[in-house]
Amino acid sequence: MKLSRINLVSFALVLGMAFQACKTKKVVTKPAEPAPVAKPAPPKEEKPAPPPPAPPKQEVPTPTKPNYNFNNIQFEFNSAVLKTGSYETLDKIAAEIKKDALKKFTINGHSSAEGTAAHNQSLSEDRANSVKQYLVNAGVDAASLNIKGWGESKPLNSNGTEEARAINRRVEVKIN
Repeated sequence: MKLSRINLVSFALVLGMAFQACKTKKVVTKPAEPAPVAKPAPPKEEKPAPPPPAPPKQEVPTPTKPNYNFNNIQFEFNSAVLKTGSYETLDKIAAEIKKDALKKFTINGHSSAEGTAAHNQSLSEDRANSVKQYLVNAGVDAASLNIKGWGESKPLNSNGTEEARAINRRVEVKIN
């Protein structure tokens, strides 16, 4: 009996819950409010559009004029072999000459006053040829280069000291 009472009470509870769940609830609704009417916006005063900004001025690159102010190329005593310190100067000379391939240049070789005049003349020509060969190897047209040996006839300094003589052992590149 105990079991049936518990079952009966449980059944009643379940049944009571079922009936209560089935009751319809009344939904209370409020009447809908009319949608607000949008007022037309006042006409905007149109301001004239500012002119578009001017495009930035692009600088037209001006071609750089060749710099024909070449430094002296120095040599050791009694030698036509270029010093490695002259390579940078010679590379700059080659770049400048290539800018204007129509120009003609003269490579002037010089020597100090030690030795015979004939030897110094030959040495100055050999020095000019060394510079010409370097420039041709760097891409300069050989036809635009002439050589001239001056020997010891056009010193920059007196030949009284070794420092002065070293300055006289040079090659200059001049535009024709």
